[in-house]
Amino acid sequence: MLQIGFKCNRGVVRKNNEDACFVIPNKDVYIVADGVGGNNSGEIASGTAVEELAAYVKSGDLDSCNTPEEIFGFFTAAVDIANSKVFEISKTDPTCRGMATTMVMTYIHEGAAYLTNIGDSRAYLFRNGKLKRITKDHTYVNELIDKGVITEKEAETHSQKNVITKALGAEPEVEPDFYRVGLAEGDIMVLCSDGLYGEVGEDRMQDMLKMAASSGMKMNDLCADFVDEAILAGGRDNITVIAIRI
Repeated sequence: MLQIGFKCNRGVVRKNNEDACFVIPNKDVYIVADGVGGNNSGEIASGTAVEELAAYVKSGDLDSCNTPEEIFGFFTAAVDIANSKVFEISKTDPTCRGMATTMVMTYIHEGAAYLTNIGDSRAYLFRNGKLKRITKDHTYVNELIDKGVITEKEAETHSQKNVITKALGAEPEVEPDFYRVGLAEGDIMVLCSDGLYGEVGEDRMQDMLKMAASSGMKMNDLCADFVDEAILAGGRDNITVIAIRI
């Protein structure tokens, strides 16, 4: 049994909301996307991506996929179709040139979360009072961290911290990262755009999750609190969060 909450907010600085989210409870699939591009094309990229992914999930035979290989094969095909659609629009519509989107998606199946990730939207797992990041950002500063050039602390204030190295729709083909995580009763999974973790920070997110878990807070209320906290911290970006309690 899952309890779901979600919230998407423009923030206080941006004129447009270029984030998008999609929940498909009857399939246990949840998606967050954060669009990039000039004019309004970022919101077109994220909106197109989640619509294409959701359409594939709804029409495809996900229920017949049982092994991790079958499940990730299904979501590879879904990503390929969504990537092709966003890329095609960016090449044929001059107002959408250069648009792309991050994407993080999870499928909850038989006690495990199957995650697909492109870009710097993230998935976290909160268990026994501790918050753990599951996904790895596809960003320039993360590459520097991996090479030992800078620390994670230095990355937080790096001048190029928002430079994404991989995005859905940016190239004709894209290779997402896949993760499988076992789940336990009481776990809370959080999917979010960088508008949340960039403003609130992981330590504060962990504290808020502790309070939510101990009080039995509904996930919709937790998501609303996350958004409020990000806005209080500046709200400089769009903020999207999905919370799933197992």
